[in-house]
Amino acid sequence: MDNFGYLFAAYSVIFAVIFLYVVFIWRREARLEAEVRALEARLRELGQGSRPAPADTSRGRQ
Repeated sequence: MDNFGYLFAAYSVIFAVIFLYVVFIWRREARLEAEVRALEARLRELGQGSRPAPADTSRGRQ
């Protein structure tokens, strides 16, 4: 077990990189989720402000 220190260092670096990657993805997902919620709220605002026109029931009459 002469190289146990190197093995430990290598695994430590790998786990640190994986941990940092997971934190990065987690924060990015949180930002995207907040943006989606803001867009959904904006769509609800726009949808409430403009009502769709009633359907034309006089089809065929000109």
